[in-house]
Amino acid sequence: MSDTLVNQVEPAAPPPAPAAATETKPKESALWREIKGLFWVLVAVLVFHSLVAKPFYIPSESMMPALLKGDRLVVSKYPYGWSWVSPSFHLWPEQKGRLFGRMPERGDIVIVTPPHLREDYIKRVIGLPGDTVEVRGGRLILNGVEVKRQILPPRMVPVDANAPCGVEQFAGRLVQQKDGSFACSLPIVRETLPNGATYDTVDLGQSVGDDYGPVTVPDKHVFLMGDNRDRSADSRFGLGPGENGLGGPVPWENIGGRAEFITFSLDGSASWWNPVSWFQSLRGGRAGSSLRTGV
Repeated sequence: MSDTLVNQVEPAAPPPAPAAATETKPKESALWREIKGLFWVLVAVLVFHSLVAKPFYIPSESMMPALLKGDRLVVSKYPYGWSWVSPSFHLWPEQKGRLFGRMPERGDIVIVTPPHLREDYIKRVIGLPGDTVEVRGGRLILNGVEVKRQILPPRMVPVDANAPCGVEQFAGRLVQQKDGSFACSLPIVRETLPNGATYDTVDLGQSVGDDYGPVTVPDKHVFLMGDNRDRSADSRFGLGPGENGLGGPVPWENIGGRAEFITFSLDGSASWWNPVSWFQSLRGGRAGSSLRTGV
């Protein structure tokens, strides 16, 4: 019996499916991607500066000896909550109150925006709500009791472009040291507030701010003073041109943050066009210095 061969025909392959229509999107330019990236970086920086911490530059001698002109420091934004002055740029209208607000402690160094102004000052918290603040003969009196004070040896601050020991500010204080360099000899008085906060002040002698008050600090206000007592426009002086002070106790919503530590300090000799001078102008021994009173 012979096998029967059956020829099987392979089925024809189905025709190829028509190609699906593809959507074509315009390619995003590299430049536009860079612009968007930089925008979001800027937003992140502004949010961080407004809510967490920001750098701050010391432009004057009002907080000597703790702070020198040319110091760069970090200011934390969150310790007292947030208010209209918290954003990096004070574009908001003045508003009462704070979000998650907490009152500063005596001795804290704070950033403050004077009422009805947009510039920042840096001062120390001396009086809290309910405190009576008075100055007599340059001596600080808090709630009727003279603040503990201790006279210390003069502080020798090296003279440089940012600390020139000028005649207008420190007449008769320029001295030449044994190594031939010049320094500013500052008379130091150490004060200790009732909560134990201790800090050094500069007492240059009789000045217009040496007799003040008594003034009682209102609710939700703080009384601020500079450590360089005879060269500081603070709560003892009026607002605006002339005295350029803080106009008395300051509303707590005008406090922008707390000074934490010095990041670095410049002596004023740097030139923007000479990068080498940036490093040469760094003051030694100031980076990392804490600005907390340690209480």
